[in-house]
Amino acid sequence: MVAIDGPVGAGKSTAARELARALGFDYLNTGAMYRAVAVAARYIGIDDCTADSRLQQLLDSITITCAGECVLLNGKDITGEISEPDIGDLASRLSARPVVRENLRKLQRAAGEGGGVVMEGRDIGTAIFPDAEFKFFLTADVRVRAARRFAELAARGARIKEAEVLAQLRERDERDQQRELAPLRQASDAIVIDSTELDVEQVVRAMLARLEHKRGTQAN
Repeated sequence: MVAIDGPVGAGKSTAARELARALGFDYLNTGAMYRAVAVAARYIGIDDCTADSRLQQLLDSITITCAGECVLLNGKDITGEISEPDIGDLASRLSARPVVRENLRKLQRAAGEGGGVVMEGRDIGTAIFPDAEFKFFLTADVRVRAARRFAELAARGARIKEAEVLAQLRERDERDQQRELAPLRQASDAIVIDSTELDVEQVVRAMLARLEHKRGTQAN
């Protein structure tokens, strides 16, 4: 099991996918699961202020399937929808609700308990799999992260200014770091990689090198 945590825009998803491919492991983006819940919530007009009982009804009524880069909600492909900025914001707010986090935590643990998985998110190495064999914390300068996110959104035709993206990231960082339940933080035994000046290939190479080093140390 490889756990990769870090803030939005640090390059976790792409790096995790490529690392999983290099290792021959499965890949799971836990953030996509929260975004799928946000999509389901938007469909029926509920938000993060909804009562626990209503959120539980919603969670009981949906199935979320992550197949590689595709995310299915009740069998429907919602991969495009989960990338929308408002869905990301709602997902962040819903992820602070214990009823939502506990339900998805069960799914995430079930998906990774057999090993052979690269799992990325905000709390994989601290709350979901604190005993993961390998842990990484991927970070980058917030302005670089905002520029990456802006380029991604612009490529999809989104009408948004880079300054707005930067403000949203800063707000999201604060919310993720300050929430009471499973906040975003670096696990004490995680390997930190700053991707500010690294491309994806360089990040993956750095991860593979650290994995090989740790395995060699353990073997000795």
